[in-house]
Amino acid sequence: MLKLSSFLLLVFLIMSGCNTKSGNEESLGIIDAYAGDLLDFKDAYVGNASAVGNIVSRVESAEQFKGFELKTDEEPYGIILNYDGNDAEKNHKKTVVYNATFLFALIQNVDWVTFNFTNEEYTIMKEKLKSWYGEDFTEIQNEDEMKICIQKHLDDDKLNQLFR
Repeated sequence: MLKLSSFLLLVFLIMSGCNTKSGNEESLGIIDAYAGDLLDFKDAYVGNASAVGNIVSRVESAEQFKGFELKTDEEPYGIILNYDGNDAEKNHKKTVVYNATFLFALIQNVDWVTFNFTNEEYTIMKEKLKSWYGEDFTEIQNEDEMKICIQKHLDDDKLNQLFR
């Protein structure tokens, strides 16, 4: 009986973690991203697969998201995100900045994120992104402030500085 209950609880948790839209989402106006209730995941840990899955399913290029892997065996902790699709390199870079910003701001112990696209791979470190922004975006407590912070840094010249 205990095994059956545990199994059913696990199935329920997996199914609730796979819910990609909560119904009260608002469009960010940045490609196809949704913020909705992302700040509910503030202070999650990289080992929380449900939180990571929910965040990634609500940010940019979510429709191309295939899966993720959590690297929590030893520090520094990281996340590997896999995407499908053949968007332009410029769109991939914007996806990296946008999604990494939200992941680093919401997950307190993630130090790096690798983005695997069909033909490209990008790894971004939290400290490098903070330096690139010139401000500590991890302290932002409001989704609107986060959107403004991201949008003001997404011009082509600024993007190229980060990916040198």
